[in-house]
This record gives sequence, structure tokens and C-alpha cells, in this order.
Amino acid sequence: MTQAASVDYESFRAEVRAFLDANMPPEIREATRLTASMFPHMPTAVAWQKVLHGQGWAAPHWPVEFGGPGWDATQQMIFREEQDRAGAPATIMQGLFMCGPVLMGHGTRAQQDHYLPRLLSAEHIWCQGYSEPGSGSDLASLKTAAVPDGDDYIINGSKIWTSNAHESTHMFALVRTSTEGRPQQGITFLLLEMDTPGITVEPILNLNGVQEQCQVFFDDVRVPRANRVGAENDGWTVAKYLLEFERSMSYTAPLKKRLAQIRRSAEAEVTADGSPLIDDRVFRRRLAEAEIDTNAFIATEMRVREATLAGQPPGPSASVLKIAGADMRQELDSLWLQSVGLLGLPLQPEALVPGNNVEALVPDHALTAMATWLDDRSSTIAGGSAEVQRSIVAKAVLGL
Repeated sequence: MTQAASVDYESFRAEVRAFLDANMPPEIREATRLTASMFPHMPTAVAWQKVLHGQGWAAPHWPVEFGGPGWDATQQMIFREEQDRAGAPATIMQGLFMCGPVLMGHGTRAQQDHYLPRLLSAEHIWCQGYSEPGSGSDLASLKTAAVPDGDDYIINGSKIWTSNAHESTHMFALVRTSTEGRPQQGITFLLLEMDTPGITVEPILNLNGVQEQCQVFFDDVRVPRANRVGAENDGWTVAKYLLEFERSMSYTAPLKKRLAQIRRSAEAEVTADGSPLIDDRVFRRRLAEAEIDTNAFIATEMRVREATLAGQPPGPSASVLKIAGADMRQELDSLWLQSVGLLGLPLQPEALVPGNNVEALVPDHALTAMATWLDDRSSTIAGGSAEVQRSIVAKAVLGL
């Protein structure tokens, strides 16, 4: 691992920790504690991003020229670790991790100047319009149509599994602008505002009772051609670039957080003989194996991060991280649920709403175990299914 000799990482960690301790409101910590989703509680995440933006830390992975702090991979890792320790919410990923990088790589200067500052300040909240009712893993088969009309496109169709669409101000979407040639050749990448006439958002409840995904309908929706990213009919190139960043988003903080939750549960729970579960030899072996796998994954993620900071796109490594990271999340979720035993059975979505006055049926260490396990069933599907990722690795790396 390459480290810049000029960076004093211990001093940097101390600076980050001091800032977080001084600026983290208790209500944000509480909302984070109750979160059982891979996505943060949106009002809390927006409030926290505004705090970070004031410090210049809203997008730790962005380069200085676009408003980021210019941190290296180790500094980014330290920041994520300290945020997790302090109880900060997860980053609003669709904007800072997906739309932002694609605008840096494919957007015009006018688009960058308009959207990137508003992404950093959380004035704009983005969702992703990719999947459709008949086009999920086979994304190239999408049918939502955009017909040119003067300076606009007119969009008709539908998107589904659109995370946070009901709380977003903007969407980046793939639309079909041509039916000629290969399916990938007729797709265009557009930016649109969610309050545009003709857009309707319908909620979808998750298995854990939380509204996270939505279906979005487009009925004669007008979007300016100036909102196109890249060339018309070349949106597949832009989409693949974006997906590399989506699939290589950090799993380090969620995995470390889950390990800590498992350990707390194992210390609180007792076995049939009255001793703490953490002292059970079989359980300790399983926990140790999970920690070893997690540390191996983190080392791999760090190598990819350093390459990305050096100017290399993630490429097939993004698919490797997506496969391994999602598998690890589900493995740790199962271990956590097993550690709490019967306390994991109750599902109380109303007790997970920040500011609620609902009496929880189980102790804090078990409250979100079942809801988290249910939510993470989607992690091997969302962002490109595990099967699709393995096919990418087979073709791009193994030459199969």
C-alpha cells in the first residue's frame, strides 16, 4: 500500500475525531442507530452532509478541483472509520458516489459548474433511473422512450426499484432514443428534475416494512436536450462508467460496523449454561473467521481505491468488490441474527423511525438485527446482480 510521506495519519485521525465529537448532534446519532437499511434516513443524512460541507468534507473521495478535500485512500478510510465510530449516517450515495463522478468524467463544463456544487451542499438529492419492470439485470433491454422535440426530449415509460425517488429532487436516467442496431447503441443518459410535470412516484415497501424503493412513471415528460450527458445514443458508455463507481463503493465501514454489532450482541447474550455467548468456543471461531474474511476484503478494497485515486477507473475490480462485499454483508447479517437468537424474531418498523415513542420489544443490541437481515437480501441484486457481476469477471478477467 502506497502512503504519502507528507501525511501524518495519526494527526489526521485526531483532527477528524475532534471535529466529529464537537459537531455530531445526538439526534443524528440516534437516527443512525435505528437505521436498518443500506441507505441512510434521508433528512438525517442531508442535515449531516450540510455540516460536512461547511468543513469541506462532504465528498472525501472527490478531487480538489471539483470541491473535494483531495485525500488519499488511507485518509478516506480513516474518515469513514471515524464517522462510523461517531455514529454518523451513511453518505447519500446516488449523488456523491454516482452522479458526481459521472459528471466529472463525461459532463460538460456547464453541467459540472451547475450540478457539482449543489451535489456537495445537498441542495440536490439524486436517484437513479436505470431498472424497469421488464429490464433489470438485462439493462440494455430498457424501453422508456425519449423522443426529440425541438430543444427537448419527451419521455414516456417507467422505472422501478428506484431508491429514494420519493425524497429526491433529481434523477439521472437511461432512456431509449433509438431502436436501430444493438440495444446498447440506442440509449441516452439524461438528467431531470423530479418535480417536472408528468412524473409520478409510487412507493414500494421493503421486506422489513421500510419505504426505500419506488416505481416512477413518465407521461409526456419534457427534459431539455442540454440535460443530456454524453452523445445521443451513447448513454451505454456513460452508464458503464457510472456503474463502475456504484459497484466499487466502499463496504469497509458497513462491514466493520456489523462486526462491532455482532460482538456487542455476543457479549450481551448468554448460553444455556449462563456464560456469555462471546465465550462459546464454536461462536468465537465463527466470529474470528468472519473478521479474517472482512480484513482480507478491506485490503483488496484499499488496493482498488489507491488505483482509482491514481487515475485508473475501477474496471472489472468493481465487479469483484460488488460480489465479495455483498456476500460479506449477508454472511455477517446471518451471524448477527444468530447471535441474538429469539430476540431477532420481532420486526418493529415503527420503532425504527427517528423520534418515535414506541416501546421496543427487544434490547438495543437486537433491535435492528431482523430488519437489517431482511434489507440486505437485496444486496446481491441491487446495483447489478451477483450473477451479472460474475459474468463480467469471467469475460473481462478470465477471458471465458
